[in-house]
Amino acid sequence: MNRRELMASVTALAGAVLVADATAQSGEQITHVDSKTGGPRLESRVVKAESLPAEGAAPGAKAYVHFNGPTGQLAALSSGLVTLEPGAQPHPPHRHIEEEIMIVGEGSGEFFVNGAATQVKTGDMVFAESNVMHGVKNTGQVRMTFYFVKIMGKSAS
Repeated sequence: MNRRELMASVTALAGAVLVADATAQSGEQITHVDSKTGGPRLESRVVKAESLPAEGAAPGAKAYVHFNGPTGQLAALSSGLVTLEPGAQPHPPHRHIEEEIMIVGEGSGEFFVNGAATQVKTGDMVFAESNVMHGVKNTGQVRMTFYFVKIMGKSAS
């Protein structure tokens, strides 16, 4: 097998694994915001929370997206808030290319970042670097709200 045949085989295998993984995940009920790199650039404006529709299919987890799209400086910027009822999580721990900041606005829970679980409460902040495994679960007795900002630089897209 020459180098070209080896690379074609590796590429085909990687594609098969990605398709199998995507198929396995497609049946899950999740609440997740995919950052948009296409479309018109975001413009400066105020977005009122009460005007936003709830998004997501995970039981007890709803996302409200304030901004999502490219900017003059970024390939993508997405931001909003997520509400989690007691015991709920929006999705299993995951990773993505964007860097993400999450701020607990109310309630308490547990953030999982890069192999470590940490209890959090109102006012705590989390940062997940690009491609670092992270997740969240409401472990408290009342609704948990956290705000998120996902940032993708133009060099990452």
